[in-house]
Order: sequence, then structure tokens, then C-alpha cells
Amino acid sequence: MKLAVTGCTGSVGKRIVLAALKAGHVLIGVDHRKGDLDLAANNPNFTFLEVDLRSYDDALNALRGAEALIQLAAIPTPEDYVAITHNTNVVISWNVLRATAELGIKRVAQASTVNVVTLVWSQGPMLDYLPLDEDHPCRPDEPYGLTKLIAELQADTIVRRYPLMRIASLRLSWSLPNKKLANLSQDPERRKNDLWGYVHEDSGAEAFLLAVTQDDLPWSGHEAFLITAPDTSVDEDSRVLKDKYWPSVPIKSGKKIEKRQGFFDCSKAARLLGWLHRNPDEEGL
Repeated sequence: MKLAVTGCTGSVGKRIVLAALKAGHVLIGVDHRKGDLDLAANNPNFTFLEVDLRSYDDALNALRGAEALIQLAAIPTPEDYVAITHNTNVVISWNVLRATAELGIKRVAQASTVNVVTLVWSQGPMLDYLPLDEDHPCRPDEPYGLTKLIAELQADTIVRRYPLMRIASLRLSWSLPNKKLANLSQDPERRKNDLWGYVHEDSGAEAFLLAVTQDDLPWSGHEAFLITAPDTSVDEDSRVLKDKYWPSVPIKSGKKIEKRQGFFDCSKAARLLGWLHRNPDEEGL
């Protein structure tokens, strides 16, 4: 399959590029700067395009010929908390989604974030229940989470007008190259506002590829998926963490939090994408 990967020089983008090439796909890598792509530079199945995706025409031309799109291009933090992140990300996500529709590209996976729920970048988390799932209300109070929620609304809009398209919005947690980095901060207080979540970047990359390369997924239109590890990044019982830091937040009916269990419910990704989190460094892969 010929895949376009926007934001291909970012930390997750590079892992997707390498995983996709290893799987035999042909790639168009798109970013506003070349960055470090030495591992893919000499691969005949990889073409890099330096493109400012804030220009719709440039985005359209860059994606021509692709059969599927993985959209990662974005500023990954709230930046100034004023306008830069908001205006950049909202324009890029619309341009890329609209261009895929015009070009007849029917499979899209775009990077969203757990921060569409009010979490680490906010003035303080707003939690209705735990563990979090895709049905939890999204109430961002900062520009980064807002841009990702808008990107999800843009996807809803696109598939209403182009019903043959299939768009997955993957809500990633803290993406890391190995779990040891998540364990460096063992002070639970410091990580409480992101619920001690993380995702191995190679496992996150696998989720994106599953979303666009499989033929017979049991869903259509636009769906959001939480993509996080099933455990926490700290060596402490999750029930103790819950009782200490979020004692007033109820446990969702039919769910439980115990042992080292994480505070995000990724069962939807398992059910509809066939994705299960892996720590390849621990598996010796």
C-alpha cells in the first residue's frame, strides 16, 4: 500500500515510517522540515516532501497518489496558550482531511490526544469517572487539546459529506521510546494530572498502521480510540493512587481499577482495531 505520513520527522512519525517500510509499504513522508530520517533516507520505497501544510494547495499536491493517510502534523503542546498552536493545528488538520476527501483517499488515521479530556495541560483535570474511555466528556481549557477535539469534529464533518471515508482519531497518551523513561519520574504527584499514562511509541505506531491497512474493520465513518498502555508509569498500586489523588471520582459502572492497572480503558481499540499495547523493549523485539 502507498501511504502518506504527515509529520513524519516527529518522534511518533519516525517510528511509523520505519514500521511501515519494514512491512513493505511505499511511503510519502511529508513535513515542514527534513529532520532526522537517516534510517529511511536511502530506502527506495520512501520519498520525502518538504511542505507547509498550512497551504491547502500544497497539501493537496503532496498527498496525490497515496492510498491512505496517517496525519501527525501538529504543534504538540499548547505553546503560548494564545494563538500559535490553535491556528496552526486547526488549519493543518482541515487542509489534510479535506485534501484526502478531494483525492479519493478513503483511509485516514489522525493523531488526537488524551488531552481532549481536561488533563495535564489544563488548569486542573475534570474527571466524571475512571477509567477514562471514549465516551467521557471532552472539555479542554487550553489550545492544544482544543485543536485535537476540533480535528475530531472536522473528521465527523468530512465523513458526513464523504461517507465512503474511514477516519480513526487515535488519542495517544505520553509517547515514549521505552518504558524505562516513563519510570524515571517515580513521584506520583508529578504525574497525577495525566493519570500516570504512557504509550510505547512503537506500539502507538502499530495502532496507526492497523487503522489504515486492514480491509475488514467492523466500523465505518469516524471513530476515536484511546491508545495508552494498560498499566501506569509508577510503581504503586493503582487503587492507592486513586484513593489518594482522585478520591471523589467514581469508578464507572462495570469497571474496576486495581494492582498496576492504568486509568484509561482501551478496550474499544482492542475490539475495533485489534490493537493491544506492547512494550517491545521488554519483549526483546
